[in-house]
Amino acid sequence: MSHPDADGHLHGAQLATVLRPVRAGNGFEEALEQILQVVRLGLVPGGERLPSERELAERLRISRVTLREVLKVLQDQGLVAARRGRYGGTFVLPRPGAGGEDELRRRVEGVDIEDVLRFREVLETGAAGLCASHGLDGVRAGRLRTALAATHDAPLADYRRQDTLLHLTLAELCGSPSLAAQYAAVRASVNELLDCIPLLVRNLEHSQRQHTALVEAVLDGDADGAREVMREHCGGTAALLRGFLT
Repeated sequence: MSHPDADGHLHGAQLATVLRPVRAGNGFEEALEQILQVVRLGLVPGGERLPSERELAERLRISRVTLREVLKVLQDQGLVAARRGRYGGTFVLPRPGAGGEDELRRRVEGVDIEDVLRFREVLETGAAGLCASHGLDGVRAGRLRTALAATHDAPLADYRRQDTLLHLTLAELCGSPSLAAQYAAVRASVNELLDCIPLLVRNLEHSQRQHTALVEAVLDGDADGAREVMREHCGGTAALLRGFLT
């Protein structure tokens, strides 16, 4: 089972990583990109409510008018739904199941998958090494342990979301906001591809052993070990995706 209080704290911190003030010239486009990342990363799970219009507008530093245009696009794409009333707001709709190989190939068109996977590996191994080298204090170490526990306790249907949150937590704790923001963007692209392939229990068991070894290395201050485990972990995901693409 998930840990609501800690989970909420994790999501708030990671929302701050993804939702940043946009540049004036591309306010609409950048706001759309960032809220799409929130949805694809599972920072707000299916069936739950996005932050309020006021909070989103303040975080992104855009007008309510621009924000409503962005939310309208997400509604038209079937990603969110607006509800009125006291408990209303904009709710993320549950994602459909895996779309199979045809959908995977469609999403890959126009995407340099090798570039995405290499960039992901560089960012992930860098974040793991930085966390181990700099050390995590009690609160931050606790956040990493909580994120790991959530992956162990997650039901199969929620595993990928909790996996994403663990990796985002590590990126956010590394001390480089630029790295964390870049990782959030590349992970959203990876998730679009992972959503199309089946969850394989044997692969998940292997991933969980790697997650545990990774967190232990980070908390032990073993930077080389953390980087090596992360490199191997990223390689497993890359192999799965290449396998389904070939």
